[in-house]
Parts: sequence; structure tokens; C-alpha cells
Amino acid sequence: MISHDQACALIQGPAAALGDLLARAGELRDRGRGRTVTFSKKVFVPLTTLCRDYCGYCTFRRDPGEAGAHTMTPDEVVALVQAGARLGAKEALFSLGDKPEARFPEQRAFLRRHGHRTTLGYLRAMCALTLAESTLLPHANPGVMAERDLAALREVNVSMGLMLETVSERLLGPGLAHDNAPDKVPARRLKTIALAGKLQIPFTTGILIGIGETPRERVDALVAIRDLHERYGHVQEVIVQNFRAKPRIPMHEAPEPSFEDLLRTLAVARLVLGPDVNLQAPPNLSPGAYPRLLAAGLNDWGGISPLTLDHINPERPWPLIPELRRATESEGFAFRERLAVYPEFARRPEFVAESLRPRVDALVDAGGLVEDIHEHWRNW
Repeated sequence: MISHDQACALIQGPAAALGDLLARAGELRDRGRGRTVTFSKKVFVPLTTLCRDYCGYCTFRRDPGEAGAHTMTPDEVVALVQAGARLGAKEALFSLGDKPEARFPEQRAFLRRHGHRTTLGYLRAMCALTLAESTLLPHANPGVMAERDLAALREVNVSMGLMLETVSERLLGPGLAHDNAPDKVPARRLKTIALAGKLQIPFTTGILIGIGETPRERVDALVAIRDLHERYGHVQEVIVQNFRAKPRIPMHEAPEPSFEDLLRTLAVARLVLGPDVNLQAPPNLSPGAYPRLLAAGLNDWGGISPLTLDHINPERPWPLIPELRRATESEGFAFRERLAVYPEFARRPEFVAESLRPRVDALVDAGGLVEDIHEHWRNW
């Protein structure tokens, strides 16, 4: 692994040095993760699009009354996860806005009708319902959480996640990406990730590039993630996600990071995080560029759905699994399906709630990956 200063020099290095940087990252990936690239077959469950935060780049959130504003009922959740299970999905990815009940009386009324006081309490019930009514394993991304919320959700999730995005407090300023977004205060997000480590929750996090941060601030965020993982050993995956402009967001005219910028950040992330951390970049945000993403040191394609669109980037369809498989194998990698919980955590009982261990064990082979992907390709 490299130092903060070395990472800052590399992330701002000359274009001519990009090839050498990618080669270093790829070699480090091969040393730690080998030549296997994974993905998770998922259903995207947008539990509620209401959110108390107003981020400049977000197309997911809605206010009550806006087109697309919705909180899913239990029946809707069950219908969705059961449909996904019929198509071979194994992960139920729950995404939702942060604490909408704190801002919207409509959400408080919905929660009361369903017997809950908080959206996080309702989320826990919907994760438990998913386990009871389907074969899918929940993975929740509910935003900033207290320790009691994390502990309650741990019992019904095989893994959880929270994008750190950035550690730049500067972006909380007026007119910037995190203006009017109280849950994007970096210290609050770092505390949530640390609490997840304390509770031994396999955790996904990452950075969002192109939202106004500087190259040094990207390194700051990557080093913060590394420090937390070194302390708790719970970061199962780090995502490097590139901002994409969309018509209805406040940042619709903001420039997107170049593909070379994404590659450079991915490679530096690999060198900062080391050989063993799982590194991902969403393939639907860089369609057709799979060989170059692989060259930058990633070893995972993230969750891909046979049923639901990417509600965070709805204009960007998921790649077809056979297409992704061909691209991956043509570069000399094995292509394997994983669960929402990564193999190295699936095999360690302290990282999986006792009630969930039999379900995890039934789905994986001795190496912690899904038994046989080939049986399911016909479902796509």
C-alpha cells in the first residue's frame, strides 16, 4: 500500500504515466484477489424515494407529491423479491432516503399505518419479511445510522452499506453538492462505518467522483476508508462511482469526470487500499469499457439485476450477464457469482448473524462463492 502523499502524486500524475499506473494496480489486484472477478445477482428494492437530504446530484429522491414519490408497501416488497427469486436473484438491495419522517408528515402517517415509528424500523421489518417470504438475502443501504439501528438490522441483513462519497466538508457549502444535506456531514458517515465495524457487519462503502471534490480530497476519503478497515477488518467492498449528469438534478450542467480520470482514481484506490480489498466500479456507468476497468485493478462488477433498473442511474441499463462474462473471460479472468456477503466474510461466523448462517451456507461452495453460475444464465 502507498502513503497519502504518494497517492496524491499519482492521482494528479501526467497522462503519459497512466499505463504504468494501471499496470501497478492490476499486478497488486492479481497478488491479492487473483484472477477471479465477481458479481451479485440482485433485485433493487427502492423502499422509499422520500429523503430529507437535497444532494445536488441525486435523481433518486423525491418530495411527497412529486412524480415517483413512493414508499413501498409490504405487499409490493414481497411481490418484487419473489419475482426476483424466480429469475435467480439472491440479493435484495434495499435503497432508501435518509430519515424522511423527520421532514415529511406523509411519511410519518405511512409509518403509523404500518405500525412503525421510524423508516429504519420499517426497513428492518421489510428485510425480515423478505427472509420469510423469499429465498433472497437482504443487503440494506439506509444512510446514517445509530448503533442500535445497525445492531437491529444486522440480524436481518447479510451485509450492509453506506457510501462515504467524500470527506470534504467544503462540499457542504452554499450551492455545492451537499448543501442542505445534513446526513452528508462526513463525520456522521464515518461514525456509521466505524459502528458497523464495531458490530462486525460486512460493509460496502466507496467514493463518488466528479461532485466538486479535488483529487486530494479523493485520496483523503480513500485513506479514511483504509484506516477504518485496518481498525475493524469489516470493509468488504469499496466502490469508485463516477458522477453522471441528469436533466432534473441541480448539477445537470456540471462536467462529468473523464473516463481516464475514473481509471486513474480506480488504480490509486487499489494502491491505497491494498491487494486484498474488493474494488468495484459500476459497469453500467461505463458501458463497453470493461477491459480497461479490469486493467485498473477492480475485481468485482457489483450487483446486477435481471428484473429491476438501477434506480440511482435509471438511464443507464445494466449490462447483460453473458456480455459481461465474455468481456471478463476474454481478459483472462474467471467470472463468478457471489452473494451480497463476500466469500471471506461468508466463511467467518462472527460476521454473519447466527440465524442467517444456514441460508448463506446453503448457497455457497467451499470457497464462499455461489455454487454454479452456469445453471442460471438461461434466466437472463
